[in-house]
This record gives sequence, structure tokens and C-alpha cells, in this order.
Amino acid sequence: AASLYERRFTMGASPQTNTDLASIAAALQEGDDYAICGHVNPDGDCLGSMLALAGALRALGKHVDCLLVEDAPVEEGLHFLPGFETLQPASYFEGDPTTFITVDVSLESRIGVCAAIRSRCARTISIDHHRVPDAYSQLNYVDADAPAACLIIWELIKLLPLRVTPDIALCAYTGLMTDTGRFQYQNTTADAYRAAAEMVAAGVSPDVPAREVFQSRSMASLHLEGRLLERMELLFGDRFSFSYITRADFQEFGASKADAEPLIDTLRSIRGIEVACILKDQPDGMVRGSFRAKTDADVSAMARALGGGGHKAAAGFTFDGTLEEAIVAVKQQVGALYGQSGN
Repeated sequence: AASLYERRFTMGASPQTNTDLASIAAALQEGDDYAICGHVNPDGDCLGSMLALAGALRALGKHVDCLLVEDAPVEEGLHFLPGFETLQPASYFEGDPTTFITVDVSLESRIGVCAAIRSRCARTISIDHHRVPDAYSQLNYVDADAPAACLIIWELIKLLPLRVTPDIALCAYTGLMTDTGRFQYQNTTADAYRAAAEMVAAGVSPDVPAREVFQSRSMASLHLEGRLLERMELLFGDRFSFSYITRADFQEFGASKADAEPLIDTLRSIRGIEVACILKDQPDGMVRGSFRAKTDADVSAMARALGGGGHKAAAGFTFDGTLEEAIVAVKQQVGALYGQSGN
């Protein structure tokens, strides 16, 4: 298969792609006023992509606003990212940018109130790495084989007439590091290692993002992990690990949504486990679920069946129902994977 390096100037990275990175780079040099947003519940790849691209555009003298879909706390381990202080909730934004860029966003529905701002912009651009059926911007570059959106953003930035600073490289490296699970997940490609080496050469100290993201857990997060393990079930020949966290748990331990982010990896890390799932009931009455796989199992298919989506080895969904109903639905989906009843 052609590497991202070989595909970056060509169309056809995915059915949704209607341009190439060189054309997007040219378009970015023409405009002066940009808004960039990612998806709801932004992770390291989402924020890293936003801030790396924003840093590059500002280096070119452009005006850039980085918008958050929700006015909600962002994972504390990502606050160290250069430019983090420039992020602003879209609900307070009153600007009138000419170009709107979405990064790491598979569906327009995932940008919430940002959609109204986007609709006012003369030009729209999407850069993503999710396998989805339809494009939704004027210029779309979607490479579902890229391990992280930050890898595509990095390639794009290299096409711009600027010197890549250590801060830009740090944002890109953090997104690449987090979406590949510290370069441990199945999506870790040779391109990922090559790009990471380039980012380190540009001034990134790998210990900094590793420490901030993966070695700075709160006591509340550890308490949640204890509760998670108390409820954990190993099913289908101990190949599937499952557990859940309730709103009451968050209240009891004074935990935030970010405190629960590492928990799926606890379930995934157990020897012999092929698929892991965690459920978290939400204040709005919905249930948020996350799947992870260590084998060739396609958890994105199960997530889609439950109203969500994602990547083959990492996917999520929001279930419209009670926690008890969500538990039954998840077990049925995983049971079908193993040819067994979910009961």
C-alpha cells in the first residue's frame, strides 16, 4: 500500500476526498481569517490537530480562532499543549471568519453549535482520518489509513512556507502519540514512526507529552478504576472484558469526565482479552460507550450498530436508553461477534 508520503499530493485517499494536500496548502495561503474546530469531547488528536494547524497559520500571519464544540472542561492532561489558552467555546464566539476548517471530525453532526458558524463561511475544509460514507465540506481530504488526523496535519504543515516550531511539532506529536496509544495500537504504521522522528527533530521532547498525558492521573481517576474493577465481567471465554461507571460514582469521588478516560485501557490490558467495553451513564440520560480491540475484531461495526462509529480497533457510541438496556445491547453485539448469546 502507498504510504501517506506517496498519497499526500494525490486525490483518492478515500471516496470522500476531492482534493489533495498541496491544493489545501495553497488555499490556506490565500485566506486571512480562519476558524478551526474539532469534534465534541475533544481528545489529544483532535486538540493537537487544531492547535498545530492554528500555530502554523498564525506563523503565516493569519488570524485564527480555535473553537470548542462545548463549554465543558477539557481533559487536564492536555492543558499543557501550546496554544491551549486560545481555545474558546463556540457558544461565545461572535467572529465572522471566511474559512472554516474541521479536523478529526467524521460527521457534521459532531460539531454541534459550530455548524451555525460554519454555515456563514465562504469556504469550508475538512481534514480527517475516519472511514465515513459522505463528505460535508467544499474541500475534503480524508485518509482512513492514517493513524491520526495529526499525521495528515503534519504533512499539510510541511507544505506551507514556514519554519516548523517546537510548539507546532509538540501539538502534532501529542495527537499522534495519543491516537496510537503511545505507538502501541494496531494503527501504528511506519509513517507514524517516520513522522514522530521528524517531530522530535523539530524540537519535541517525547517525555513531556508522555508525562502530561499518561503519567498524571488524579486520585479520583484511581478511585474510579477501583470501582470499575469491582464490576468487571470477563465473558465469551474470557475474551471480552466489560464494566461500567455511574453518575453516582463520579459524584462520590468528585471525578470529572476526563478522569474516566484511561479506564478503557485498564480493561483492554488484561491478558487474553480481545475486545473491551466500558459504559458511562450521562447526566442527559444517555449512556456513552467505548470499545477497544487487540485483535482483528472490528469494533467500529458494533459501535455503528449501537448508533456510533469510529475505527476498527477503537470506536464509541451514545446509547439512547438506560444503563441496564445498554448493557444488554452491548453483550448482544459482542455475543454475535463470537457466535454466542449475549445473555
